[in-house]
Amino acid sequence: MSYSGVELPIEYETLHIGTALYDPEAGAILDANERLESLIGYTTRELRDLSIETYSANTYSLSETAFVDHLRASAEGTPQQFSWRIKQADGTLIWVQIHLTGTSFDGRTYVLAEIQDVTEDYNARHREELFWRILRHNLRNKANVLTGYSEYAARTAETEDVVEPVRKIRSNAMELSRLTESINQIQYAVEQTDSLRITKSATNVVKNVVNDVAGDYPSAEISLEEREQMWVRVDDAFRYALTHAVENAIVHSEAETPAVTVSIGPSPNTGRVEIRITDRNAPIADAEIESVFTRSNVTTTSHGSGVGLFVMKWCIESLGGELTFKRNDSGGNTVYFYLPPEEGAGTYSSACN
Repeated sequence: MSYSGVELPIEYETLHIGTALYDPEAGAILDANERLESLIGYTTRELRDLSIETYSANTYSLSETAFVDHLRASAEGTPQQFSWRIKQADGTLIWVQIHLTGTSFDGRTYVLAEIQDVTEDYNARHREELFWRILRHNLRNKANVLTGYSEYAARTAETEDVVEPVRKIRSNAMELSRLTESINQIQYAVEQTDSLRITKSATNVVKNVVNDVAGDYPSAEISLEEREQMWVRVDDAFRYALTHAVENAIVHSEAETPAVTVSIGPSPNTGRVEIRITDRNAPIADAEIESVFTRSNVTTTSHGSGVGLFVMKWCIESLGGELTFKRNDSGGNTVYFYLPPEEGAGTYSSACN
């Protein structure tokens, strides 16, 4: 079948995404917009005469045959989406995301391809995977080794000159271990899906966390107030966020008996589930808060020693919620979690069992 003279509508030249019109049988490009020309490095006239193999990376496992199979499936009514590695005219390799959709006009069937450069995202994702792997295994294991050996050295040291440096080593190793655990919690939040979340009584799920933290800090006074019965859909990300919020309020208190109040009820502005964690501590530093909400360079003078605030933000946002902070007029701070409200399921007493 001849497709000579087939062209994309002129409107496609205004798009910022590469677009091509394919012959689904031969796999040939019939027309392309300027954005695709600049993306691949060939003119439309050149592209019409090139095989798919010519502008595909030699090292990529998917073949020209597989590409044509995608074209034919989309022409038959099943849109396709997949990643492809393209070899530009100068030999540079890039990753692209391709969307294929069948289209018909003048009694003929074609395939419209939308092609977007995703090289930066692809590389960032692989760097992220390496980052998580190093944190999960290498860094955490090394921290555990340092902790174990420092404990042994502290027990067997014969002079205080040796004991004190060993204690500092152990303290830093334990802090490093806690840091890797916080990062793992952030990873959980960003990778978790909604399928594992459960609708629970907000008060009951908060009470479970408060009881766990109270067991770890028996000297603290943690009060729980329910202003109104509400329901939330949560997973472990909520537990991570609330644990950090309550623990931070305790460990940063200078009082002999740290006092924390956790309040649950509707937001007066939006009706969302509002969970307040209120303390009587010194104000949270502006630099700490700014480092969480701005994408500026984080330095040792602007982020403190931990990542607890980041865990709270990422975990709450993963649940479709929001995190804010407020300095109280009477002293202390309040951390606010806002979450989408859910319809109650079952009875109040059994909702969180």
